[in-house]
Amino acid sequence: MVGPNYDSRRGRLQKKLREAGIDGLLVTGQANVRYLTGFTGDSSWLLMLSGHPPVLLSDTRYETQLADECPGLAVEIRDAGGTLPRLFAKLARVAKVRRVGFEADHVTVSLLRQLENSLASGGPEAAVLTDTAGLVERLREVKDKFELAEIREAIRIAERGFAVVRSSLRGSQTETEIRYLLESAMRDFGGSGTAFEPIVGVGPTAALPHAHAGERRVSEHSVLLVDWGAAVKSGYRSDLTRVLITGKPTKQIEKVYGVVLGAQRAAISAIRPGVRCADVDRIARGMIADSGFGKFFGHGLGHGFGLEIHESVRMSPLSEQVFEAGMVVTVEPGVYLPGKFGVRIEDDLLVTAGGCEVLSSVPREFEDSLSGVLA
Repeated sequence: MVGPNYDSRRGRLQKKLREAGIDGLLVTGQANVRYLTGFTGDSSWLLMLSGHPPVLLSDTRYETQLADECPGLAVEIRDAGGTLPRLFAKLARVAKVRRVGFEADHVTVSLLRQLENSLASGGPEAAVLTDTAGLVERLREVKDKFELAEIREAIRIAERGFAVVRSSLRGSQTETEIRYLLESAMRDFGGSGTAFEPIVGVGPTAALPHAHAGERRVSEHSVLLVDWGAAVKSGYRSDLTRVLITGKPTKQIEKVYGVVLGAQRAAISAIRPGVRCADVDRIARGMIADSGFGKFFGHGLGHGFGLEIHESVRMSPLSEQVFEAGMVVTVEPGVYLPGKFGVRIEDDLLVTAGGCEVLSSVPREFEDSLSGVLA
């Protein structure tokens, strides 16, 4: 399969810079650098200046790796006595640019001061920094064929790992033991690691949306929530959640499960290009509220993912975004009853020209959640 077209990605970014009226951009966000260059290391920046070839700024630790992963790209290596801000200022001075953007979401106040001081040392003709937000992240919202193939593989690996966990459930297992088994299984099936720390919650732990696996045992409650994903070598990820009913379900458990599943179905049915993300969130949130559980659903309905597990494209009441074909998002409504249990059902979707495609395939009907548990 053909790999990423980094030249095309950088070309689209250059167009955005021209539209913004700036002479260049200092890319410091690690995932953004990877998206634009293919470099898998850290502590390295990409400088894009109008009329000049892009250049990677790094240090001697990555000199060989940069040559291997980013052939054809110019590289500037700072020495042991130098800093990246000084190297950036030198390149901006040589290029004689006036306005250079920086990624406000990835630059600390301390780093900004270092950059400004380094530029100021060049005298009154030094370039001026201007803050930008989301320029690269918005490019990353719509996935290309390579990205979609990698995400599909990450989903496949995650689903195979979950099948191992489900087939070997025992009442004596702790949340932490299940987490470690899941992580190991995904690596056995070809994953480079986990997309994030798996959330494994029994009963009251499942009522914590971002719980850490602890020592509760499966036998302690009928509800087991697992939120997990795999990462593949290219850096792309998956993100899924399922609830398993490991004992006799109460009427309340069955009711909550049905409410969450119904809200997810309605949301998925509404997703298509041109639809506002906030409107889809409103559909699911309204159904949960109408069922009497509105105050127990406090997070957004879903988010984009790819090189990072939370990326631009947010489904929440505050979102101003609109769906476009090629976006990949989660849809994950939930109801969390403190001290009792929680239910979240999460799938990964691709927005298509005519609607959307559910990429994940783990069954999600209530009957599918009923799981026999070994002693």
